[in-house]
Amino acid sequence: MDSVDRVDLESSSAEKDLGVNVDTELKFSKHVETQVNKANIILGLIRRSYEHLDAETLRLLFVALVRPHLEFANVVWSPRLEKDKNLIESVLRRATKCIPGVKTLSYEERLRVLKVPSMCYRRIRGDMIEAYKFVHGYYDCKNPLELNSLCNTRGHQFKLKKKQCRTALRQSFFTNRIIDTWNSLDKNVVEAPTMNSFKNRLDNALKDYMYSPNVSMPLTTPAKKKLIE
Repeated sequence: MDSVDRVDLESSSAEKDLGVNVDTELKFSKHVETQVNKANIILGLIRRSYEHLDAETLRLLFVALVRPHLEFANVVWSPRLEKDKNLIESVLRRATKCIPGVKTLSYEERLRVLKVPSMCYRRIRGDMIEAYKFVHGYYDCKNPLELNSLCNTRGHQFKLKKKQCRTALRQSFFTNRIIDTWNSLDKNVVEAPTMNSFKNRLDNALKDYMYSPNVSMPLTTPAKKKLIE
């Protein structure tokens, strides 16, 4: 090959693809830092734009303007490092302190006042929603999840097969991290006829975890709990 036509490729520790910063070790710490910075900037603008904020107004503003930056494509980059999880949660912690009269409450109590689920619960909820979409054929693509045809008859008919993983990195992949939680869900939840009914039943089944700042998968639903839409 002529040296004139030769192109030297530069090495890179991270590249942005479809809005997600993917690093060579798949830790996604750079992406988390970037998104948290964006979310904090918008939260700062909200605080400076309103002289007085009540709980309902802050909840609406946070859900509409701040939280999307912390959740976009998080099924792909869901953090596995505690420092990244805490960094994401810190944005919501900061937001809950914007309401006068609740600063002395614990973080979990402030979330209950605002009626805003913790960020770690939202990631688990998002994973379950994606699992529901794959299992029920919402996507026109090859299903990365495999139904477990050898499972016993207890539970629901959509139990997934869990594959053995040797590394913590592989265990944190979407197709592995969701299995235990999904399989533990009640039949009434996973067999919901519509997406909205699934979300309602899921939130009801996992309501004990909704405002906890330290939840992680796998989660189990309390036995014999009635699920209502």
